Amino acid sequence: MTNQAQKEARELPRRERQLAKPKGRGYMAYLLLIVSVVYISDEVASSIGMQMQSVIAQVIFAPVFGQEFAVARMSMLTSVTMAASLLAMFYKPLSDRYGRKPFLVINTLFMGLSMVVVSVATSIPVYLLGAMIIAFFTPHDMQAVYILETTPPRHRAKIFSVIKAISTLGVMVIPLLRRALMPEGVEGWRLVYAVPSVVALIAAILALFFIRETDAFLIKRLEYLRTDPARRDAAKQAKQVEQGQGGLVAAMRYCFRHRQLRWLLIAGSFLMWGFLMPMYYEATMTHGYAAPFLAQGMALEAAKTAAMPLVTQALFLFPVGCALPQLAHGFLSDKWGRKPTVIIMALCAVGGFLLFYLGAGLGWIPWLVGLLCGAAVGSTWSTMDISGPIMCSESAPTNLRSSVLSVQPLLSGIFGGIVMAAGIVLVNIFGDAYAGTISLAVAAPGMLIGLAIIIIKVRETKHVNLREITGLEEG
Repeated sequence: MTNQAQKEARELPRRERQLAKPKGRGYMAYLLLIVSVVYISDEVASSIGMQMQSVIAQVIFAPVFGQEFAVARMSMLTSVTMAASLLAMFYKPLSDRYGRKPFLVINTLFMGLSMVVVSVATSIPVYLLGAMIIAFFTPHDMQAVYILETTPPRHRAKIFSVIKAISTLGVMVIPLLRRALMPEGVEGWRLVYAVPSVVALIAAILALFFIRETDAFLIKRLEYLRTDPARRDAAKQAKQVEQGQGGLVAAMRYCFRHRQLRWLLIAGSFLMWGFLMPMYYEATMTHGYAAPFLAQGMALEAAKTAAMPLVTQALFLFPVGCALPQLAHGFLSDKWGRKPTVIIMALCAVGGFLLFYLGAGLGWIPWLVGLLCGAAVGSTWSTMDISGPIMCSESAPTNLRSSVLSVQPLLSGIFGGIVMAAGIVLVNIFGDAYAGTISLAVAAPGMLIGLAIIIIKVRETKHVNLREITGLEEG
């Protein structure tokens, strides 16, 4: 017996015990509660860099590059974290072989540690280290996989969107901490990172002790372990991908062989352009509200510091605006379907950002500007959530689902990232003050092209039973 066969022989009874273990009364309730805390930690770790963008740029990058290009140079240097995101795509498929739970715990743990690193940073390299850890461990959304694999198909998108909306509202902790710890300046910014890091570490501990492996993974893994190795070889020879056990290469092959996922990947590459909008929203607000102070003759640094309370005020309504489309898209997609909801969300993203851009430049009421900004960003994320995790999950078999969810952002990120890199270059050429203009000019065409592909080439996936997807559809 080979080493691999021996390992599988030991694994089989362990997986059987895990599946047979009773869940206990109320398991689903506290599972979703813990997953929500994990999701909040993920959202905060993902958003805090954007909402503290001008502060970090002023404290760490401006002494080296100057105030006028601090955000631009920061975005250029932090683009190296994309390498960490790409490497993470090779890490995520391991959950198709080893289970969802270990990676949920590890990802949450390192999200907390990454914010600790940033909180103690006094130089650009240390900040970039923390940003790279965040970039490596936040793209996986293992909590989303848990939701999708443990909830009833009829209510899957609703439950997903409710938890997503709750986690988005949790981002309100960032402006709350900004107001409490940075009332009149940038002092106290380190604690803005340190407090959420503690929450993430607690969430990791809760997940470790109180969450069990998903039944969907255990059933599929046991099916694989009980299959005779000769039959597995025969299945591979027959190109029946559903007999495989994950992996990036197998998932890529699957995606390109199957029409549905192929077009979802192509559409995602264009929709990814929309992520240029969330990259600079805080800087766009800061420069918009700093304009009147600059007109009074203030220096740029003083003007941005004077604008900081207005930006913080706007950021209070940002999570509310962001949560509304993320809450609505689940109910809409369960009622009307995934495709109509993608259309609505993509149009709201472009239109919302246009209004936000105009409002920030014209000095509209901060509450309204923050609400519009949140709605634009939330609609962008909702567009990607539906066309990415939801529709891709509902088009892939269980044993390849996590791997496919690695391929989707990897390939979309590569092709969409080229255009996003062009946007970063333009901001570095023209300066921080033009970040909003460039974001809108680049993002809007890409999102509209991706939307057209979804409409024409992708089929509806509403009410798909995830356990019944065989992976045999080719084209």
